[in-house]
Amino acid sequence: MLSALSLFRAEDGEFSPPSIFEFYPEIVAFAGTPFAINRIMMIRLIVMVLLIVIFWLWTAKFNKAVKTGNVVPGRFQLLGELALNFVRKSIAHDQLGEKDGDRFLPLLTTIFFMVFGMNITGVIPFANIAGTSVIGIPLVLAGVAYVTFIYAGTKKHGIRFFKNSLFPSGVPKPFYILVTPIELLSTFILRPVTLALRLLMNMIAGHLLLVLCFSATQFFFFQADGLLSLFGVGTLLFGFAFTLFEILVSVLQAYVFTLLTTVYIQLALADEH
Repeated sequence: MLSALSLFRAEDGEFSPPSIFEFYPEIVAFAGTPFAINRIMMIRLIVMVLLIVIFWLWTAKFNKAVKTGNVVPGRFQLLGELALNFVRKSIAHDQLGEKDGDRFLPLLTTIFFMVFGMNITGVIPFANIAGTSVIGIPLVLAGVAYVTFIYAGTKKHGIRFFKNSLFPSGVPKPFYILVTPIELLSTFILRPVTLALRLLMNMIAGHLLLVLCFSATQFFFFQADGLLSLFGVGTLLFGFAFTLFEILVSVLQAYVFTLLTTVYIQLALADEH
């Protein structure tokens, strides 16, 4: 696998900055078939397998603790309980209440950990790119959120969900000419688009920023002459600082994506529909 430092080129001693083509890596397996796998797809598959294994281990340890009556969790089990309770209480229950929160908890938990797992690979050595930095995963997750909030609304309110969303009560009828297209655009079109693009653009920007810092560090240390090499110290420090910031962004984007999905479901379940 390529590291971030190997993603820069110095031609004739000149620095070549990272480009958008880094999000189109070479095929590493099954080239020429519909199942072709590049580095980003491989990262996604690895993250998916790791998440399944981690949740299986958490579940196994929890079931074992229940059977043996051991109420003192180990560190690994405690970490799992804290992470799951964060999604359950801080997101699902806060927005939807206990009944509806537990009802949609499996979906919200999957979204949170999937987004976080795909995001954090952007700062992991030998991966160095987020699985969400290409539109596929953000689009799929946004589509799932979109279908879920429509399902929640129609399940509770039936066809009135669409009627009340597009024709809100209390608005004079002539104003529906303006209000209805706006509601259609904001509620049923822009929601999934903004969900996907917010996540995608944050991951693209973070990756390019990190590659720029570390590739510039390599350039200044190994290609630049004289006092210019001292700039490598600054770019290296910026690189480490932005790495910490990118870890924070990875968590925040998982939280924001999950929270907005929950808010959309809550709005669909609201009594005014």
